[in-house]
Amino acid sequence: MSRALRNRQREPKLVRDARNFALAAGAALVMQVVEKPVAMRLAGYVERNQLGLVHWIAKSRAARLVLSVILLDYGLYVWHVLTHKVPQLWRFHLVHHVDLDLDASTAVRFHFGEMLLSIPWRAAQIRVVGASPLAVSVWQTFLLASILFHHSNVRLPVRLERALSFFIMTPRLHGTHHEARREHANSNWSSGLIIWDLLHGTYKWRAAQGTIGVPAFQSPEDVSLARCILLPFEVRLDEWDARV
Repeated sequence: MSRALRNRQREPKLVRDARNFALAAGAALVMQVVEKPVAMRLAGYVERNQLGLVHWIAKSRAARLVLSVILLDYGLYVWHVLTHKVPQLWRFHLVHHVDLDLDASTAVRFHFGEMLLSIPWRAAQIRVVGASPLAVSVWQTFLLASILFHHSNVRLPVRLERALSFFIMTPRLHGTHHEARREHANSNWSSGLIIWDLLHGTYKWRAAQGTIGVPAFQSPEDVSLARCILLPFEVRLDEWDARV
């Protein structure tokens, strides 16, 4: 039996990977040159001045670290919801969703514009939470491991994944989020801990996996590198009107 969760491949893997990593390079450049200096300097200032929620709630450094990671994870859940609900943000996040297949390379393909738009939100997260530089680093490491895992095409035993799905985001859960159906894309928004979807009623378990992508972008020509870069600036109809 194949160990792949989704066997259908609509583009040659090398072509897709090259596009995804080209998009990822632009996003990574923004994160290293702009986001990281802003986030780390702000986190250092917050820690020195004992600002933010965790300094009110927790006394020990270890407790503040754990609580910071949990609250930063929740802040990213809210941001993810906003990228789907706010049209100006969705235009950029759409680039992540139009990938015709889904695997670990999808985890890092984001439009550089989305990364730029996320910086004020990330700064607000750090300031409100009171996250230290160490907490930000731990959270980012946890987040990277999580997104690589739940975007992957790994087939886990259904019973095992069903149990895991009540704690962390899993490949089947996130595969549902990437399906070309609006009601499925509007579910499973957590990036790490699944508790946020459970609390907000956005958890959707489906063992079966459907067509990946967005209905209006279902051919390789629709998702070329140049098209993905320009996609947020196009005038277009509802992406969910087409049928797949």
